[in-house]
Amino acid sequence: MKRTIWTFLLLLVQSTLFAQADSLKPGLSRAKLYLADLGKIVSPNGIQENFQLPIGGINQEIYTRGQDRENPVILFIHGGPASPISPVMWMYQRPLEEYFTMVTYDQRGAGRTFLNIAPDSIANTIHIDNYVNDAIAIAEHIRQRYKKKKVILMGHSWGTIVGMKAALKRPDLFYAYIGIGQVINTRENEHYSFEYALSTAQQNHNDTAVAELNGIAPYPGDQPITREKIIIARKWAQYYGGLSAYRHSSRYFFAGPYISPEYSFEDVAAIDNGNIFTLGRILPEFLEVDLKGVKSFPIPVFMLMGRHDYTTPNAPTETWLKAVKAPVKKGIWFEHSSHMLMFEEPGKLLLSLVNEVRPLAIK
Repeated sequence: MKRTIWTFLLLLVQSTLFAQADSLKPGLSRAKLYLADLGKIVSPNGIQENFQLPIGGINQEIYTRGQDRENPVILFIHGGPASPISPVMWMYQRPLEEYFTMVTYDQRGAGRTFLNIAPDSIANTIHIDNYVNDAIAIAEHIRQRYKKKKVILMGHSWGTIVGMKAALKRPDLFYAYIGIGQVINTRENEHYSFEYALSTAQQNHNDTAVAELNGIAPYPGDQPITREKIIIARKWAQYYGGLSAYRHSSRYFFAGPYISPEYSFEDVAAIDNGNIFTLGRILPEFLEVDLKGVKSFPIPVFMLMGRHDYTTPNAPTETWLKAVKAPVKKGIWFEHSSHMLMFEEPGKLLLSLVNEVRPLAIK
């Protein structure tokens, strides 16, 4: 499950997890059944459905859950690239389902959407604009399917690029946009992440880390950002809590799909394959992302920022948010979170969405 461009180094961990999961399959299968039973939507007015939607020339996997179909709809755009949230949404999403109908999907090249297509058939479609058009088409469909005037759009990490561009292209579809771990400028993010890793390694007298990081300095510099350089930079930023606050690793996230009610063991394997397939194709475009030129935003915008996030560092987002003009804008800090704030502070996520965003959709 190399879930993002920053997690190449988890290949070894992943192979170990697969071996462990294989030996523990009977117990894991029982756990999946219990979690599925716990998470079953039994409310008479609730929604729980998975379906394939033909979007952008392929069938994309859609997941919908909510306790009351009268609630506002949130369309969640996952990170990565090709890191589906569907196999781990059971870890944080259930409280949200009391106040929102939560819709997520496995993007092209990701998870079960990747599993059910011939990879060569989409190889030439792995471009940011296509992801944006996919998100817009899904938003239009779920608006009609669930009889809503508009939906709320929420993106995480890589998904914030897709989400922000979709909101700018079709603001008429959305009540608000929420960015979690927002990407504004990829190269600036790389700079802040590297500087954090180096300074923290120096403070901790980690000679190995300092030597490796100095070996790629200046980073990102004015040269192409290679995969090898990203590996080193992200390795140490994440080791010092840049992915999950106060943690050297995020095993809870990477192992979580093994007991997902939504994913089989074969589906979990597809995460890795989809990431490998997608990453090399999208990386050049991803590294050139620069949204600093967006000076006005047509709908309310909320930025949810983990104080310790050095996977998508907050400085560019904070600067952008102060300058942008929008009908409503607000930055919300999660003081005990890094990049995975949905998992790290789920209570504050719930309160933030209910108090700040939900009123915009139920006027």
